[in-house]
Amino acid sequence: MNRNILITGLIVLALLGGGMVTYRHFHGAHARTEIYYCPMHPDYTSGSPGDCPICGMHLVKREKAAPAQRKVMFYRNPMNPAITSKVPMKDEMGMDYLPVYDDAAGAAMVAGRGTVSLTPEKQRMIGLKTEKAAYRPLFRTVRASGKVAYDPDLYRAISEYRESLAAYEKIKAGSWQEAIDRAKAVVDSSKLRLRQLGISGEQLDSINTDPGRYDNLLLPEDKVWIYAQIYEYESASVKAGQKASITSSAYPGREFSGTVRSVDPIFSEETRTLRARIETDNPGRELRSEMYVEAAIKTNLGTVLAVPVSAVLNTGEKEIAFVLKGEDSFEPREVRTGGRNDDYAEIISGLRAGEKVVTTANFMIDSESRMKAALGN
Repeated sequence: MNRNILITGLIVLALLGGGMVTYRHFHGAHARTEIYYCPMHPDYTSGSPGDCPICGMHLVKREKAAPAQRKVMFYRNPMNPAITSKVPMKDEMGMDYLPVYDDAAGAAMVAGRGTVSLTPEKQRMIGLKTEKAAYRPLFRTVRASGKVAYDPDLYRAISEYRESLAAYEKIKAGSWQEAIDRAKAVVDSSKLRLRQLGISGEQLDSINTDPGRYDNLLLPEDKVWIYAQIYEYESASVKAGQKASITSSAYPGREFSGTVRSVDPIFSEETRTLRARIETDNPGRELRSEMYVEAAIKTNLGTVLAVPVSAVLNTGEKEIAFVLKGEDSFEPREVRTGGRNDDYAEIISGLRAGEKVVTTANFMIDSESRMKAALGN
C-alpha cells in the first residue's frame, strides 16, 4: 500500500515538474519576444527595459514590423518560364501560374542594414524630409592660398626661348643644315623647359605676339600673375579659362578679377599641390610682388544627377542613401558619388532620377535600419 502511494506521488511530481518546464518554456519564449534596444547603439539589445551601458540612453522597445508587401511583377508558366501573364491564370494542365516578385521591394540593398517602415505620423514626429534625385547644374568654388608672382627664373627661361627662336628664324632658310638643326634643337629644348615650368601652349604662342606680357614677373604692372596652390584632391576641377576672385588682407573688402591661364603639369613633392597661374587685373598697381593672397576659382562640374549632401551617409567603407518606397518604407541603397559642392553631391551610381531620398533624420533611420538587420529584419 505504502509502495503504491509512493509511486503515485512520484508520478504526480513528475507531471507537475513537466508542466512547470512547459510553462517556463512558453512564458520565457513569449517574454523574449519583447526586445529593447539602444537608439544610438542598435547592436545592443535587452529582454527588459533599462539603460544602455554604452551611452546611458533609455532602451526603446522594438515594435513588431508588419511583413513587407512584395509587389507582383507578373506571373509565369510553371512548366515554361518563357510564358508569362500579367494576371493570375492556369496552364493547360490546370496548374497555377507562379508569381514573380519585384526583388527590390522584398530585400535590403545594403549588407548589415534592413528596410525601415515608418508611418506618416512618425515621420512628422522625427522631422523627416525627402527630396528627389534630379539632374541639375553643379558649380563649385575652389579656394586656394597663393601669392603675387616674382619669378625671375621663368622670366629668364622666356627670354632664352625668344632668343633661340629669333636665331632659328634667321638661319632656317640658309643652306647650312647642321646649324639649322642645332638651332631648332635649342628652340625645342627651351620650349620643353617652359612647359615644365607650367607655361601652356596658348601662352607659348602669346610670347611671340605679346613680348611684354610677362615683364610683370619681375615688377607689378596693370596686370600681375597670381600663383595659387591647388590641393591634389581639387586639382581635377581647375582648368584654364576659369574665372577667379583674388583677395588680400592688405585691402579688406576688395576683390581683384582674374582668369586661370594654365595649371602646372607637375605636383610639388613637398606640399602635394598643383600651381595654377592666374592673370589678374591690378588697378593702381596695388598688388605687389610676393604679396600673399587668397584665390577663389569658380568651377563648373556640369549638369549631373545630384542629391543634397545631407542625403548621403558615409560609413567609412561605403556611402548610403535611404530611398522612399511607397509612403512609409525606406530602403537602404549603396551609392557612389562624384563631385560635390556645399549643397549637392553628384550621383554616379545607385540612384535614378525621380527617386526620393531622405535628407533629414538620416541617422535615426540608419540606426533603425542597422537594428532591423541585426535582429533579422
